[in-house]
Amino acid sequence: MARSDGRLSHELDPHDKGPQDACGVFGVWAPGEDVAKLAYYGLYALQHRGQESAGIAASNGRQILVYRDMGLVSQVFDETALETLQGHIAVGHCRYSTTGGSTWENAQPTLGPTAGGTVALAHNGNLTNTADLRDMVVDDQLLREERNIAHGRRSRTRATLKSTSTNDTSLVTALLAGDPDHTLTATALELFPKLKGAFSFVFMDENTLYAARDPQGVRPLVLGRLERGWVVASESAGLDIVGASMVREVEPGELIAIDEDGLRSYRFAETKRAGCVFEYVYLARPDTTINGKVVHTARVQMGRVLAQEHPVEADLVIPTPESGTPAAVGYAEESGIPFGQGLVKNSYVGRTFIQPSDTIRQLGIRLKLNPLRDVIRGKRLIVVDDSIVRGNTQRSLVRMLREAGAAEIHVRISSPPVKWPCFYGIDFASRAELIANGLDTADICASLGADSLGYISVDGMIGATEQPRNQLCTACFTGEYPIELPSEDRLGKNLLELPL
Repeated sequence: MARSDGRLSHELDPHDKGPQDACGVFGVWAPGEDVAKLAYYGLYALQHRGQESAGIAASNGRQILVYRDMGLVSQVFDETALETLQGHIAVGHCRYSTTGGSTWENAQPTLGPTAGGTVALAHNGNLTNTADLRDMVVDDQLLREERNIAHGRRSRTRATLKSTSTNDTSLVTALLAGDPDHTLTATALELFPKLKGAFSFVFMDENTLYAARDPQGVRPLVLGRLERGWVVASESAGLDIVGASMVREVEPGELIAIDEDGLRSYRFAETKRAGCVFEYVYLARPDTTINGKVVHTARVQMGRVLAQEHPVEADLVIPTPESGTPAAVGYAEESGIPFGQGLVKNSYVGRTFIQPSDTIRQLGIRLKLNPLRDVIRGKRLIVVDDSIVRGNTQRSLVRMLREAGAAEIHVRISSPPVKWPCFYGIDFASRAELIANGLDTADICASLGADSLGYISVDGMIGATEQPRNQLCTACFTGEYPIELPSEDRLGKNLLELPL
């Protein structure tokens, strides 16, 4: 489908679900500033990371108010909604669901009571020990119920256990909120080492903004400086839009606290860096910097490597808009074959649109792309994209280019074959649906109807990022998971929607 920033995602065909993005998180501590509007624009810059729901929580030092709903940032918020969110701290979130369904109850930030007030939490990533955390929450609540009964106090445990939210974020919120004897900082430092999987948290109470990142640093999280405050965001592009200067990344295994006393850093785990390589391939905005590398530069280099590894005689290099453009530029530069725009996209097809008739549905990606026939006719084409998941989109694209008169079609992919599911915050198709899981490259090429097919190598992709191999997660390509996974019955997007 079309992304909210006008870029096309893999879901060019509404019936060919490609890799879905993680979530976007944003936080700001800035007395005297309109923090809700800063959060709004920050989320706008991060909208590509999640388009199902959006929310902002703000604190004025006495209370936290949250506004959240289903839809894009621009659909959820207007001036009236933002005016209600007054204060000096704000936390924002835009969601794509990886644990728990796409429902209002699972929208973020989530709220929970603490010993000293309230916590509001936004999460990018996916925890792999969710079942264990659910057990911890139940045990915690039963213990509090026993204490309440012993002291003659009314218990709220039953209502809490029947909470309608079914995401891992709500479990973390409940565990952060559940310790009446410790500060939120102390509770977080005790809890976070027990979490497994990927998490970039931005959260707050009435007076303090917090940010934390899992020890592997799977998902990005950066710290920025305003003239009168601080900002944390999933990507550096989120800092740029509000005029914040980049300070540094939030380190893997680090908890940051920001309030009127300044910025404090705590270490809750040793760094074992394993950043997601797919952030460089597709997920992050091209103008974002991750661990010192500009994403656009990495993608162009992937195209250059692809040209070295899979050269072919052709007349024109064209991208699949927009995700394949940087790599196509690199391929053209390295090969000396001219770069051209052979496909025109419709930027105004939103994430939801009137269901097409059977006749229109059969046209597939023509809803989103149309060929420039005069450019394509009689040409030997190299078509560059960033990945193949099921293959339906590329199959339709090859057919469309053939019909437009292309003489040859050579498909080049700037990532290796996707063979394994992700459990750290990307919602790929199931392993059974991944075309590269059951077919080799020659068979995939035949399935697509292309004249040739070439994937970049794992080494070539990693080299383009300029990151050490042992500091990247490549599990979706190699099956090598850097964070241990539980048994299959304790994994799954809908785990918390099943009965205890």
